[in-house]
Amino acid sequence: MILIVFAFAKAYTQQPKAVVGNMIPEFGKTYEVPNPDFSTDTDRVFKVVFDVAKAPEDPSQRNKYIETIARFLNMHENAGVPVENLQVRMAIHGQASYGLLKNDAYKEKFGVDNPNIEMLEAIDKAGVAIILCGQTAGARNLSEERRLSLTQTALSAMTILIQSQQDGYQLIAF
Repeated sequence: MILIVFAFAKAYTQQPKAVVGNMIPEFGKTYEVPNPDFSTDTDRVFKVVFDVAKAPEDPSQRNKYIETIARFLNMHENAGVPVENLQVRMAIHGQASYGLLKNDAYKEKFGVDNPNIEMLEAIDKAGVAIILCGQTAGARNLSEERRLSLTQTALSAMTILIQSQQDGYQLIAF
């Protein structure tokens, strides 16, 4: 029995250490990766466009796909990538777009407070361009009056993704 407890204790102490980020400390917890085999080029400019279309089944839960953007920023800044080298856009459409609703509109639709607002405000403050698909906005009644003011719009998610990639942004899709 003592051997089993010792083995468990040893394994437990080897668990990766959770790290709070500097850019968005409230969201996007990451894990320490000591001595990675594939090193991070901290001199590189990371231009990335996140394609976010999914949302959790439970509307009272934060959207983990949006939170991935906070993790991306936190982990790369913690790894030594200068903040000015982190150029991030989010193309949001589909079911995920409801996360951009103001609290009253979200509560009207789902019966709960919008759990994404604080996280979206933090992501926006960190310099991420939050761009809503105009086709989704029209189809889902996400008028300017009903959504958060931090939102930009584009003709479509396809437009955001194509133009971003043509401008050198790398696509991360879920």
